[in-house]
Amino acid sequence: MEFLGFTGSIILLIIIFLSLSVKIVPQAEQWVIERLGRYHKTLKGGINFIIPFVDQKRSQFNTQEQIIDIPEQQVITKDNVSIGIDAVVFMRIYDAQKATYEILDLKDSVSQLAQTTLRSEIGRLELDETLSSRTDLNAALLKALDEASGTWGAKVSRVEVADIIVPQKVQDSMELMLEAERKRRAVETEAQGQKNATIRVAEGERQKAFLEAEALERTAEAKRFEKEQLATGDQKAIDLINEAMNKNPNAAEFLLSKDRIAAFSGIAASDSANKVVVPIETGELIGSLSAIASVLNSSSSPINKKD
Repeated sequence: MEFLGFTGSIILLIIIFLSLSVKIVPQAEQWVIERLGRYHKTLKGGINFIIPFVDQKRSQFNTQEQIIDIPEQQVITKDNVSIGIDAVVFMRIYDAQKATYEILDLKDSVSQLAQTTLRSEIGRLELDETLSSRTDLNAALLKALDEASGTWGAKVSRVEVADIIVPQKVQDSMELMLEAERKRRAVETEAQGQKNATIRVAEGERQKAFLEAEALERTAEAKRFEKEQLATGDQKAIDLINEAMNKNPNAAEFLLSKDRIAAFSGIAASDSANKVVVPIETGELIGSLSAIASVLNSSSSPINKKD
């Protein structure tokens, strides 16, 4: 009976030893194990074995991405405006050993570093820049936190400024400034429109004047051409008359007599009661008729000779 009791005790101790030596670590967790007070190893997801009572678990960390809420704080901008600001940090622990031995409280340290970085960055920006440069502010926070957290076994993947609270009086002043700016832009736009309209009207008037001048120039050119053609016709007619006069001395007298008879016929045919017909000398009339007959005879003589 004593042997059985001793054997049972041994088996029980073995079972207890085995149960204490086997450690099942969940996925996405890391356990830091110390042996006799010093770092021994890091247990990762799955079945792991340790020596009971010699190896002790110092800490455990979740390697999933975590959210650290940065509490709201009052900061002063470059133009001396006090605003409230808070942020959110996304962080993942990848080295449990560094997170255990390099920093006392990892999350609190990241939160404090984010707050000091926010105060430093916003202190270099004016209020308008702070409100319009969230992307730049997020990038500056990410760079500062990532450099520091790297030595702590963590990786900051993203930083977002959640909210920026501006005092009500400052908001009212900004709204008045925006309204004034909108009115100024409206006036400038209207003035620019009037300027463009004036320019277009002036351009239209200039184009109209140019077209009118061009039309006058073309009209003058047409009249000049017409006069040139008439002068050319008159010149040809004079040349023909000169040629006829050279051939027949009575040609000039014929033309003058023709004009006298035409004028006299026009006066005689007029119905006006106020006309006065002055008879010409019979000799001149007979001379004119003789000149006409002479010219006609000279014109028809070649035909008579041919007959």
